[in-house]
Amino acid sequence: MAKTRKKTRAKRGKTAPARKRRWAGRLWRLFLLALGLFLGLLVPWFAYLNYQVTTEFEGRKWDLPSRVYARALEVYPGALLTPGDLRVELETAGYREVPSASQPGQFSFTGGTVDIWRRSFRFQEGAEGEQHVRLRLSGQSVKSVEAVSNGQELGLFRLEPAEIASIYPLQKEDRTLVGIARVPTLLVTGLQAVEDRNFKHHHGIDPRGIARAMLANLKAGRAVQGGSTLTQQLVKNYFLSRERTLLRKANEAIMAVLLEYHYGKAEILEAYLNEVFLGQQGAYAVHGFGRASEFYFDEPVEQLEPHQVALLVGLVKGPSYYNPRRHPVRARERRDLVLNEFAETGLLSRAEADAAAAEDLGVSKSPRTRSTRYLSFVDLVRRQLAMIYAEEDLRTEGLRVFTTLSPSEQEKAQSAVSEGLENLADRGLPKELQAALVLADSASGEVRALVGDREPGRPGFNRAIHGRRQVGSVIKPLVYLLALEHAADYNLLTRIEDAPIALRQPDGSTWSPQNFDRESHGSVSLLEAMTRSYNQATVNLGLQLGVNALVSRVAQLGVNADVEPVPSAFLGAVELTPLEVTQIYQSLANAGYSVPLRSVIAVQTPDGEELIRYPLRLLPQPRREAIGVLNFALTEVVGQGTARALPELMGKSATVAGKTGTTNDRRDSWFVGYTRNRVAAAWVGLDDFSPAGVTGSNAAMRIWARLFRDLPLEPVDLRVPEGAHYLWVDAPSGRLSAEGCPGAIQLPYVEGSEPRDMTACGATAQDGDKESIWKKWFGRDEQ
Repeated sequence: MAKTRKKTRAKRGKTAPARKRRWAGRLWRLFLLALGLFLGLLVPWFAYLNYQVTTEFEGRKWDLPSRVYARALEVYPGALLTPGDLRVELETAGYREVPSASQPGQFSFTGGTVDIWRRSFRFQEGAEGEQHVRLRLSGQSVKSVEAVSNGQELGLFRLEPAEIASIYPLQKEDRTLVGIARVPTLLVTGLQAVEDRNFKHHHGIDPRGIARAMLANLKAGRAVQGGSTLTQQLVKNYFLSRERTLLRKANEAIMAVLLEYHYGKAEILEAYLNEVFLGQQGAYAVHGFGRASEFYFDEPVEQLEPHQVALLVGLVKGPSYYNPRRHPVRARERRDLVLNEFAETGLLSRAEADAAAAEDLGVSKSPRTRSTRYLSFVDLVRRQLAMIYAEEDLRTEGLRVFTTLSPSEQEKAQSAVSEGLENLADRGLPKELQAALVLADSASGEVRALVGDREPGRPGFNRAIHGRRQVGSVIKPLVYLLALEHAADYNLLTRIEDAPIALRQPDGSTWSPQNFDRESHGSVSLLEAMTRSYNQATVNLGLQLGVNALVSRVAQLGVNADVEPVPSAFLGAVELTPLEVTQIYQSLANAGYSVPLRSVIAVQTPDGEELIRYPLRLLPQPRREAIGVLNFALTEVVGQGTARALPELMGKSATVAGKTGTTNDRRDSWFVGYTRNRVAAAWVGLDDFSPAGVTGSNAAMRIWARLFRDLPLEPVDLRVPEGAHYLWVDAPSGRLSAEGCPGAIQLPYVEGSEPRDMTACGATAQDGDKESIWKKWFGRDEQ
């Protein structure tokens, strides 16, 4: 028995080490399994994070909003420019009025003298530096332009264009990209001094910084210091969400190390300078120091002073908490703390830091808006851009879009519509009336202003470019133009019949147009029929010429619209937009040269490389001499026709051409007119197409007059092109006469349309003239 127990104890003594070895083997295998699993998961995860870092950061491409600019104001001696208009242009461009202009972005008025210190700007033709100029204005024009530095007379000064809109990325981030070389040195070094003093030496994470932050937080009993490096902050903002989890924090650390492994410190800093969140403007987040400098100080980042740099660096800790506009005391305390750190680290001397701390915050009263100021006009811009660019490109590529808008004229157009409609309501017309107004340069076709709603700031339906309405009598001048082109048959004094007419329609009904006064006027001249807007005379004339000729003429004048070739088209049963009506009359206002209306001049990349330019394209119309004669007739509409009240409404006397238009049941009111350099179309009516009680002269013409009352006016040029000339004629008989004869007036004629008979007074004058009157008038002897 004892022997058996001894054997058992001996066996147990031998198996205990074996068991230990077996457990050690199991533990080792478990360790290797765990390590394999860990490495099997970690390596792919590291690879995934590495791929994400390198692919997304390699190009460092941010979605940048496209910037839309107004036209640059060109100022030169003799330019039409009032003090009020200049003030609007300056304020829209973000300039501040001060007693004495002492830095870029400021202006001052002293009587008729204006000092402007222009900012540097990259115009579409190239970059131009700061410029301090003095303008002297006299009445409605510029008297002189000179450089303040040396008093030298300047032939031309350009004010940089106002930014009128931004087309933002879908994530609603706003930034202005800057290279690290453009940023003040103090900003680069100061950011490191405050946010990450060991930035130059760590490899993405800073254990000492983390320990220092933990110690400071423990002493304070709350979180007073963060341990994240600039690289970690960049990773968090650029790659990761804002959720607070251990996994996100682990990813942040790994990706920070990977970022430092692949890229240099300067590249990382530059990305941080453009990515960091520094404020909020409405629905749009302000990212990067480039945009923040503009947002808070209305200055480019390279011009920042030390006290401004310190404020922006301080905002990194909490842009909302230290918002200098909402919490100026709190922001100043933070700024001064940053200035003190600048001094402690030797970035500024103590005297420099104290001097900077003595400065005010220097924040602009309100940020210059980058939201769309002129919604209707920007609609037109986007429509033109959409012909070439995809919406995604407009939202992400940071394009610079130079447009034709004149801020001062746009403001006047908006006021003309809103105030004009209020006045019409006071006069008893419906309060629900809507309106549209388009203003363009008659020579270049550049749209200067566009209003599509009675409330200019309200988004929605743009009546100026989408509102198709019957145009009424504004189409009639084209009927008379067609007649004048038939020189052998018609001139302004040719007699036509203003008599009732009845036309059988395809549905069996009869169309019998009436005149506005419900009367027929018998035999009238072309000039009288047009100036008085007689419907029956126009239809009778149009039927002689053919409705297809009218349809073709509308297309020739640059309007691609569906015009049904029916007799009612002669009276304006044609649906066009105000923009299309302006296009038709642009050709008439420009002596027969058509130019496609445009709102965009050029598009550039963020670096100023031109992508596309919209050149001026002149298309001469056929029979320009007939257009010259029609031009005179349209001034007679204003002088003695349906628009004769216009000069009184404008409060000034000038040679203006124009035409009223009214549709059936007084649903639509139109007025389109032009001066030497501007053409505009106004429409008034109700959106539901119901009768509104409006006529061309009691509604739209009043809005048109309000606009042109405030514009510098240049009278219509009544000179006629080659192929037409003026003659003295006797109006009642249509025969040739002479200057000084009773009832003689001077009218333009297309060559070949001149009267052959002469009054007795005209014959007497001819007999007393040694030179053949035919040679004098027509440049050739009588045949």
